[in-house]
Amino acid sequence: MTLTTAQEHSDWQRARHRAVTAPTGNLALIETRWGATDPDAALIGQPSTVTATRLTRRDPHTGAEQHGIRLWDAASDAIQHFQGIDAFPYDPAWVLEGRYVEVAAERRVPFQHAQDTGFTRDLPVPGDLHVTVAGRDYVLNAFDDDGTLLLVFGDPTNGTQTYGAGRFLIVERRPFTDRAVLDFNRAFVPPCGFSEHYNCPMPPPQNRLAVPVPAGEKLPLFRQPR
Repeated sequence: MTLTTAQEHSDWQRARHRAVTAPTGNLALIETRWGATDPDAALIGQPSTVTATRLTRRDPHTGAEQHGIRLWDAASDAIQHFQGIDAFPYDPAWVLEGRYVEVAAERRVPFQHAQDTGFTRDLPVPGDLHVTVAGRDYVLNAFDDDGTLLLVFGDPTNGTQTYGAGRFLIVERRPFTDRAVLDFNRAFVPPCGFSEHYNCPMPPPQNRLAVPVPAGEKLPLFRQPR
């Protein structure tokens, strides 16, 4: 297993800062309008720093396609007051290797989302991640996020040191093998930790680790007021 160097980790942290502060980054999202379909109409009365994009989703009850508009402000209040992302120091001990086992047929696993009440959304989970964390074996579900394996996980640091609803981690698969690398130093705050206008998936029970994970991002930092 090849470990990430401290310099590579610093580069990743800088890239994260650029991404969340970009004109359509996490901090720029100021509104989501479901049912709207015309970006130009949505921009009427908005300042020149605001742009509009289309988005779609499936209704969790009927499966029908729903359309909406998102408004992004490159000069949002959140961007103006953003100071950075607090994080744990880089620790190579939290770069873990696991085994990825594909499932034979298409499988969707229910995930509760932060703004949903009383129902779950089924997300595609093409395989199982077998990994040992602090001496305990887990079978984790990472879902297919446009070709990327995205793990939504929780641990006892949530709500005290890290974002309360859990964190995200992109799982790196080794080509032509069943090996996967989980670098928890790159665990990151989900989009809903930067803007209330996201509806993020939350960790299912099988993705909740029993031990604290003192690695990766903790929380966004802002100057007051926000």
